[in-house]
Amino acid sequence: MKNEIKHLFGWPCLALLFGWLVAGMVGCNHPEPEPPVPPTPTPFPPDTTVVPTPEALDSLIGTMSLREKVGQMFVVRPECLDTTIDMQGDYVSLQLRSVNEVMKKVSERYPVGGVILYAHNIQDATQLTKFVQAIHALPGFPRVCIDEEGGRVARIANNPNFYVTKYESMAAIGASGDSTKAYRCGKTIGTYLHRYGIDVNFAPVADVNTNPENIVIGNRAFSDDPKVAAVMVRNYLQGMKEAGVTGCIKHFPGHGDTKNDTHYGYAQTLKTWDQMLDCELIPFKAGIAWGCKLVMSAHIACPNVTGSEIPSTMSSLILQDKLRGELGYENLIITDAMEMGAITQQYSPEGATVGCVQAGVDLVLGPKDFTRSFNALVKAVEEGKISEDRIDESVKRILKVKYNL
Repeated sequence: MKNEIKHLFGWPCLALLFGWLVAGMVGCNHPEPEPPVPPTPTPFPPDTTVVPTPEALDSLIGTMSLREKVGQMFVVRPECLDTTIDMQGDYVSLQLRSVNEVMKKVSERYPVGGVILYAHNIQDATQLTKFVQAIHALPGFPRVCIDEEGGRVARIANNPNFYVTKYESMAAIGASGDSTKAYRCGKTIGTYLHRYGIDVNFAPVADVNTNPENIVIGNRAFSDDPKVAAVMVRNYLQGMKEAGVTGCIKHFPGHGDTKNDTHYGYAQTLKTWDQMLDCELIPFKAGIAWGCKLVMSAHIACPNVTGSEIPSTMSSLILQDKLRGELGYENLIITDAMEMGAITQQYSPEGATVGCVQAGVDLVLGPKDFTRSFNALVKAVEEGKISEDRIDESVKRILKVKYNL
């Protein structure tokens, strides 16, 4: 990470940053061996995260251009960096699995903070490792992210070319009542992700699966009991952290009591905030108290909380007043993929990007049209619709987390 900061921002800034840092703080058929079960997963060991001083971060941000800062706020598919690819067409069949010259060139003008890999981007361990290394070398020192929850959402474990431990589901782990299994799951998944160089795992699911008609969450959730889910979430996060991978709890404020799938269109929960505090929010509060670095917003509407049909991702009441204000969350807020139907059926790429940042988002995941979204956010700052100070707030949070990846 230190070399990547040097590569992007130069030696003077690097020297200043680290001078302040020193001054301010001194199953599959052939599963990999799982780590030993700890005698008890809690209490957890002390947090050893290194936190750059505010002065160091301010100085670093002060050397960055507006485009560099805006770029840090995007996590995109690798295909988005190849402008020869039609993102409205069948880009999946292209199986982009390496960084090409077009991507390198586009990244100079559109440096991104992160790249998310999907199953079609992954062939085998050798290819994946080289791809991740090449992504890390792009301008903006992007971190590599993935959805590797375990169970049916596992881009690596469900690839027959990988001999890693496979899990039936998180629901099966939750049903066991044994939180060490969640810890071992997180550490096992984190261990192989770290081996391939992957930095962030968009897991675990912190939703409470209270609606049997739910078609999108189901057994991805640990339990229909919020207290059980909360314990499992904390232990899964701890296991991943010890393996060197950053986790993300999702989908805030809770996708477990919905019927429809936000991948394809509108979905809502009719619960009030007080009702959610008694159920859906318990695992999220546990993850926040543990120290989770990322919370992913859901595109679900909460009309009995917001008084409207606005998706939570676009709601400052949900993200600022509730998540940051009432629940005290201070780290990164990332959207669910902005290419999903619940967003694209209501907003243009430009409107979705600017709107979610105005609502309080730090990281925009998977915009439908990346360059249009990027340019729209730059333009919004230049025209005064969003202050550059607001961008700096997000970038400061992003760099603070990135320093420890």
